[in-house]
Amino acid sequence: MTSPPAPGRDRLSSLTGLRFWAALLVVLYHLSRQVGTVPGLSDAVWYGRSGVTFFFVLSGVVLAWTYDGLRVPVRIFLWRRFARIWPLLAFSVAASVAVYALMDRAVSLKAVAANLLLVHAWFPEPVIFKGGNPAAWSLSDEAWFYLVFPPLLAVLAGRRARVWAWTAAGVVCATLILWPALSGLSPVTRLWALDYLPLTRGLQFVLGVVAGLALKRGWRPPVSLPVAAALVIGWHLAMIPWHHAVPDALWYSPYSASQWLSAPIFAALICAAARADLDGRRTGLGGKWMIRLGHWSFAWYLLHEIVIRAALHHWGQPAPGADTLVFWAGVLLVSQAAAGAAYQWLEHPAERWLRGRVGRRPSDAAADPVKPGNRQIGAGDRP
Repeated sequence: MTSPPAPGRDRLSSLTGLRFWAALLVVLYHLSRQVGTVPGLSDAVWYGRSGVTFFFVLSGVVLAWTYDGLRVPVRIFLWRRFARIWPLLAFSVAASVAVYALMDRAVSLKAVAANLLLVHAWFPEPVIFKGGNPAAWSLSDEAWFYLVFPPLLAVLAGRRARVWAWTAAGVVCATLILWPALSGLSPVTRLWALDYLPLTRGLQFVLGVVAGLALKRGWRPPVSLPVAAALVIGWHLAMIPWHHAVPDALWYSPYSASQWLSAPIFAALICAAARADLDGRRTGLGGKWMIRLGHWSFAWYLLHEIVIRAALHHWGQPAPGADTLVFWAGVLLVSQAAAGAAYQWLEHPAERWLRGRVGRRPSDAAADPVKPGNRQIGAGDRP
């Protein structure tokens, strides 16, 4: 029997590596739709926005894995999550607004304020939930997940495995019911309710939480990592004939389905990768460069669309063929370099500085007695 990974930032290193591939899926999706298509590849990533679903599930898994059993005051937990996402959010919104200004495109001040306050995904108006930095809409959802995580963990942690299994089944059933149930809404409202609204997207986070709790208790996913990866690839390839048969404007098109129904498949992939790390098996996802790229993935996600927009404004739409490939390559290189610089000089230092202002590391909090009067995250807060 192998020993579990040592504590640390990348104790489940394969999950860090997977973050890069999920971010790449989103980047290729935007390149295909905004710049121009590359035959074959663009077909496979035409619905790559599903990478956001991966990150929502992953967020639940990682938070449950990290905080289950610890006794961390909620205010410290929330501050540390703020330190994790807000500095780079603020920078990306400023960069996005600057590029819009260069394009002589008006920017809604209300949208920028909603961006910075992390509430923009709650508004059904596209000018708000797509305003500021359009890619940052998902952070509004993440902020909601962070708020509900402490009571959610209090309810679920320490329960029997069958409670987690029923919770996961309930989430999947709710997904299958809500998708057609919201079909009667107007296209814009339906898009917002299915693809942006934190309440509906929260189902994917809950699925991740119960998966993370199960993993922490030794659960073994029913599929191996290669099988789970094949399922993810197969799901996206199945979108190709579906896309050619059904216009995206229809509710049963693959656009929303690719994001809305993919959570169980991504959960299987994440759990299989984590289980491989726990068993001490090599995955090809935990190497030095994969971890580095995984660390850069958050900045890459927030900055890549800004680079695409600026490049299109400066050089215009490339001609199909070799010009499109060169444009793609340039955007990939520049946006990845910008992401690495942003991580090294802004995201990571700002997070460390802010985290040091309040509280201690979760491991420190777990080792020390809990101060009375502080509401806690962890086993001590169960009803």
